Order: sequence, then structure tokens, then C-alpha cells
Amino acid sequence: MRFDLVLFGGTGDLAWRKLMPALFQAFRHGTLPEGGRIIAVARDDLGHEQYRALIRERFDGVELAKRPTPDEFERFGALLHYLRMDLSQPPHYTRLAALLNERGADTVVMYLATAPSLFTSVCEQIAAVGLNGPQTRVVLEKPLGHDLQSHQAINDTLRRVLREEQVFRIDHYLGKPSVQNLFALRFGNALFEPLWRRETIANIQITIAEALGVEARGAFYDQTGALRDMVQNHALQLLCAIGMEPPINSSANAIRDEKLKVLQSLKPWSPDTIGQHVVRGQYAAGHGLPGYTQEKGVAPGSATETFMALRTEIGNWRWAGVPFYIRTGKRLAARDAHIVVNFRPVPHPIFRMPSGAANRLVIHLQPRDGLELHLLAQGAAQQRTEPALSPAQLNLDFDQRFGTERVGAYERLLLDVIAGRLNLFVRSDEQEEAWRWVEPILQHWKNDPAGPRPYAAGSWGPSAASAMIARDGFCWSEEM
Repeated sequence: MRFDLVLFGGTGDLAWRKLMPALFQAFRHGTLPEGGRIIAVARDDLGHEQYRALIRERFDGVELAKRPTPDEFERFGALLHYLRMDLSQPPHYTRLAALLNERGADTVVMYLATAPSLFTSVCEQIAAVGLNGPQTRVVLEKPLGHDLQSHQAINDTLRRVLREEQVFRIDHYLGKPSVQNLFALRFGNALFEPLWRRETIANIQITIAEALGVEARGAFYDQTGALRDMVQNHALQLLCAIGMEPPINSSANAIRDEKLKVLQSLKPWSPDTIGQHVVRGQYAAGHGLPGYTQEKGVAPGSATETFMALRTEIGNWRWAGVPFYIRTGKRLAARDAHIVVNFRPVPHPIFRMPSGAANRLVIHLQPRDGLELHLLAQGAAQQRTEPALSPAQLNLDFDQRFGTERVGAYERLLLDVIAGRLNLFVRSDEQEEAWRWVEPILQHWKNDPAGPRPYAAGSWGPSAASAMIARDGFCWSEEM
């Protein structure tokens, strides 16, 4: 299959840090279809060879399982081409159309690794020069809008110029091997599904923690914040994967129908529940690290949240009454993303149990992928005295089991776009429902003079997040 992949924003951070390494890994693994061409588009005055040299140089600073050999990169570099374009100039799209029409690829992927403010105009210009035919697929990076209204405006434009099956709204968390194994765990095994319900599960926690601050993204992040950057998309997609009903089959729409039902079932917000069940924070200087307002590009006195935690429930028969906790933040104690499923304790203990003892399943997302099943067991020494149990765990490390050269998130998703597989991409009604759910929080914060709570850089966030979960009689995983 001959494909053209046009990468708008081809000299940007996302292109060289994530997309080009993912395409190279697919090339190295032999899964990138032959006959492909990758066309980077940007305003920089570069030629093909200069662009290839730029990518080769930047490969030294990104995560790759193995450094490319000179021969490997030379063969991969032959796929790379460069086109200088100013995305605000309609005649430049005519040049792009001529370049693509001259070759007549079977599939054309337009990857918009640009500022979201350009999505509407780029899609309109693509259509104006006839590049919105059935062979075209458009990939949109998050955030898709700044609020519900802006999101709806972008989707209105997309519907005018493209069909829904041509739009690939990417959420790279859905491409992570551990998230794929979450679906496999639930719907490919008989072990957990009977337990996956309110009668046996006490609470579920989703944590996406980053040790780094905003780094060079201060100007972007100050207009975004943790709610838009992580919760509205990544965290809610993880919640859907945990909470959805088994789909009727593995087709894209069957899966996305069930995710939509979860979003529609989330308990709506009121000013009282936001005040009680939502915590926002902002990192201050600590452990030798600067505070958020000291970062480059951040406005003095900014009220943008770098941390948030919330409690919600899914209002249906499976999950009624089970609290779901989500937290995410920057400059936290560790880089760690995981999901913890805390099961209820046994109804009548006949052994001497450790304090707070119960089973739990931990699904690790980063920096490692794997599963931990925490159990209670009796050791040999304990059998000779009063019957008592101690914690034990079963550990499945996906890297050890399947090897470290597994397919990464962006690699998987890029290959799916080229193949036209929509299963791991977000449908418009899903995203709109997610924005509709977070909109009351955004409006509440806009009128809240208190602002975010400070927390020391290198900590686990403001103490109010621990107090929030403690009101239900629970605690975060690191506090157990």
C-alpha cells in the first residue's frame, strides 16, 4: 500500500520527540507499509537533506530501544521529505495538493501536530484544494478546543469538510500496551469480569503523576492547566476503559458506544459537589526546585492549576455507589501512572488480618507496564501459631514477559491510522460529552477567588487531596 503521511508542524517538539521515533521504530520492526512517504511541513527554510540531518541529530536525545545504525537511518531517511509552508497562506496548500496528486497515494494521512487554534483553518484549506477525498485521514492532537463551545466549533468545521470515519482524534494513552492489556484483562479472560462490579469493588483510583514541571511548555501550559491537559482526555479515557460494559464485538463503534455510555453516566456537578470533591493545586518551590510562577513563559500570579484530584461516580447498576478517584499533576514525588482497583475486604474474617487488609489489582502504565495482584497468604511460620495472614503479591511485568521491543503507543496509533483502524481513537460525541462534564468545573474555577492550593514541588500534591479521599474512609495508594 502506498501512503503519504503529511506531518504539519514537522519541526516541532511533538514531531521529533514522539512521532519520528515512532515511525522509525515501525520501520525498524518492518511494520511500516512499503512504498510510504513522510512529508514534514513547517515554515523553516530547509531542504530534504537538511531536514533528514536535523532528525538524525535529534534522535540522539529521544527514547529509543536501540540507537539507529548509519545504514538504518539512511534507509529510513530516504522516506523523509520536507515542504516549506506557511499554514496561513492558501497558495501554499495548492503546492501541497500538487505534490500529493502527482504521486496519487492510496492513503493520505494529514497529521496536525500544530497549535489547536490552527485546526479549523488547516482543515478548511485542505478541503478547498480538494485534499479531503475518501483516501484522506486527518489526525488531530489534543486539546481539541479550550472548552465545550470551542470544541463544538472545531467539530462543526470537521463535519462540513470530512466524514466522521476520516477523523482520527488521537489520545496516546489508548495506544499504551498496558491499556491494551486492560481491555484484554477484562474482555479476554473469565477471571475478573464477574468481580468487576459494585458488590466486590470498594473504590478505583487513577493516578497520572509527573516528576517534571512545565519545562519549556510554560506559555502553552499556562493557557491549559491539568484539567484540560490530562483529565478531560487521558484520565477520562482510562475511566471509560475500566468502567465500560463489554462491547458486542471488537469493532470501533461497538467499543466507542460503550465508552460514551460511561461518560453519559458520570454524576453531574453542582457547586457543592465541586467544592467537596474537586481539589486543584499549583506547585510552589521545594526540594531545590522552582515554583510554577517562576517557570519561563508563566504569567506572574497565574492561577493555572498544575495538580487536580477529584471524586466521581458512575450512575448505573454495575457501579452505583463506587467512588472513582482521579488525580494528576506536575512536579510530584515520582513519575508514575497507574490504576488501582481496591476490592472489598472479606465479609467475615476467620484469620488474624493485617490492618486495612484487602485485595487490590494495580495496573501500571508508566514508567513500566505490568500488573500486580495483591493477595493475603499464610507463611510456614504462621501455620504453627495463631492463624494469621500476610500480604503477598503476584507480579506480571510486560517487558520481562513480552520483551522491551514492544510496540509503543504512538507507533501503534500511527500504524492504525495508516490502516484505517478507528478502535483506539476518540469519536466526536465522546469528546463532546467529556467537555460537557468538565465544563462546570471550569466555570466554577473562573469565579472562585481562592485559586489553586500551593503544594511543595516534589511532594504528592496538596494535603486537601488526601483529606478528600479520607472522608470516604480510603487513602491513596502510596499512603497504604
